Amino acid sequence: MPDIKQAKILIMATDGFEQSELLVPQEKLTEAGATVHVAAPKSRMKSGKIYGWSESDWGKTVSVDKDLDDVNPSEYDALVLPGGQINPDKLRVEPKALEIVRAFYSAGKTIAAICHAPWLLVEAGVIKGKKCTSYHSIKTDVINAGGQWRDEAVVVDKGLITSRNPGDLDAFSAKIIEEVREGVHTGRQAAE
Repeated sequence: MPDIKQAKILIMATDGFEQSELLVPQEKLTEAGATVHVAAPKSRMKSGKIYGWSESDWGKTVSVDKDLDDVNPSEYDALVLPGGQINPDKLRVEPKALEIVRAFYSAGKTIAAICHAPWLLVEAGVIKGKKCTSYHSIKTDVINAGGQWRDEAVVVDKGLITSRNPGDLDAFSAKIIEEVREGVHTGRQAAE
């Protein structure tokens, strides 16, 4: 069982991330002792920041540590995907973002997606046959991609963690720590 204090966690996001869905896991994972990096598409690297969305307007900015093109999934133990409507919709058209999701999935590493972020799991082809949840507005998208959708705060299937909304963040963050401690999750089929 790996020590969370030795873990390296990647948060992948861009402008329009749901503010709490990035900041709360980042804080809780850092408090637990993990090293946490934020990666964003090259277009955001010039400013070095991405802009959050908080309820009905732009929120806080978060510093970016890495360009997606510089991410080596083998250096990380887990991938966290914050939601919001804008963020995952922008990321799911980024080939490198999908490549990163598939690499984490194929390696059996923990992937945690909340709210609208399961759109990335759909687009990467890793949700088929998996128990999962999401924000209710993308339930049909998840089901049409073959996901076995449930209305629960946190759903885990072989290290693939999904949650519904900011109200689930405490359970979501705790489950990330638990799944990282379990290590690599074998028995996954390679991503399509």
